[in-house]
Amino acid sequence: MSATSRGAWWPRKLRVRATDLVDVLVYLVVLGAFIQLFPSVIAESFLLALLTAVVLKIVMDILLAVKKATVARLRGARTGVARAVNIATLVLLLPGSKFVVLELIALLFGDAVKLGGFFAVTILVVVLTLARGLVRALLAPSATPRREDAAL
Repeated sequence: MSATSRGAWWPRKLRVRATDLVDVLVYLVVLGAFIQLFPSVIAESFLLALLTAVVLKIVMDILLAVKKATVARLRGARTGVARAVNIATLVLLLPGSKFVVLELIALLFGDAVKLGGFFAVTILVVVLTLARGLVRALLAPSATPRREDAAL
């Protein structure tokens, strides 16, 4: 079975893109920095830190999709009740997502990985999101050519 025929059965949405790998690498670097800087953030090995970064990538992508869908429903809401329900969903989702991350990591890795408490995870998620955006902005193709490229 060749690589092209093997990849044909794999659902398109489940394929790993280069940006997904970059995100995991960014998450791993940020998580490693948190492990070094904050005593409450613990991963017993590099492999556990890598697996934690993969889990964080998956969970954060799912939560981001849910948040975007909720905001879209909020903007499209025509009644006050629909707006109130969507606002309540966002208010519960924002802090609730941090508890989801904490509990999922505890469930998957037990005492081998700890992300600290609610505030440490909140800071971690904010820094992960900022680092991801910064790296994606740095890697995005530029619309204007650089001077070195124009001279060639």
